[in-house]
Amino acid sequence: MTEGHCGSVVLAILLRGGRRPPYPWSMAASAMQQRTRQAVEAVALTGSVFDIQRFSIHDGPGIRTTVFLKGCPLRCQWCHNPESWLRTPQVLFYAAKCIACGRCRDACPVQGAIVPGADRRLVREFCTDCGLCAEACVAEALVQCGREMTVADVVAEVEKDRPFYETSGGGMTVSGGEPLLQAEFTIALLGAARQAGLHTALDTCGQCEEGAFRRAAEVAHVVLFDLKVIDPARHRELTGVDNNSILANLAVLGRTATAAVIRVPVIPGCTDDEGNIREIARLAAALPNLLEVNLMRYHRLGESKWKQLGLPQPMSRREPPDDERMAHLQRIIEAEGCRAVVYG
Repeated sequence: MTEGHCGSVVLAILLRGGRRPPYPWSMAASAMQQRTRQAVEAVALTGSVFDIQRFSIHDGPGIRTTVFLKGCPLRCQWCHNPESWLRTPQVLFYAAKCIACGRCRDACPVQGAIVPGADRRLVREFCTDCGLCAEACVAEALVQCGREMTVADVVAEVEKDRPFYETSGGGMTVSGGEPLLQAEFTIALLGAARQAGLHTALDTCGQCEEGAFRRAAEVAHVVLFDLKVIDPARHRELTGVDNNSILANLAVLGRTATAAVIRVPVIPGCTDDEGNIREIARLAAALPNLLEVNLMRYHRLGESKWKQLGLPQPMSRREPPDDERMAHLQRIIEAEGCRAVVYG
């Protein structure tokens, strides 16, 4: 008798008012109840999400919906999502949209946090990121970034584009920030999406706890693993942390059965020297589950976000690498035996 059939028999007996069934039925029913309780708890888990981007084509195979989670342990100087750094919600200020109506100042509970008029600005030292100003702003000059969502809420949103996934081989990608700073939520989300029949991808920088990384990697269909700089001192200089945990988790990924894609942000003067690219290619080539290496061309689309958050931008006005440079780096990677794809 199967465990599922045992459970059905147990339920039928209990509904008829019978006595508690003897072993092994009681154990089977208990196991079923525990799994059901765990499943319910998993979809009720909440996480901090700052964006759900539909029709993504650079975050894994096919057409995808990318779920961006807040929180990141790195402080990359070229980051195009600085609003992802903190786990908590933040207020972004788009000065060009401000109509100086004063509603934000009236809604703000902290005196002096908002300077109205011609010199309109958000005083970050006083702002608590409560979001009341954003709720009052009719011009959307103030926007709160980050909201709590349950696993069930996110999956329901992702499910809306299922026809596009089915025709393109796409699915859901969980990104950030670093999604494994919200490890339990990320693992539950990947599991729920997979159980719903969706292809799942995890986009990670690898700077996370090894056990959490292993669990998430085993749930995902593919892991998009970012490698930026191999030299630990240079890595710390550019991102704020060394890469010991990152390289350790890369080794963990190589011991799983999950498909791997190595993603390299090509930042002129930072990550694009030939020696670094060659070292990354050699590490990638050693992965038995490697699909390809993606070269992600630097772009300037995220520069304005630094200003909206009141942050100094250390790499403003840096130009993206040209096609010739990207093709040259691509050849270096291919010479090490890896398939290389240029994005951007």
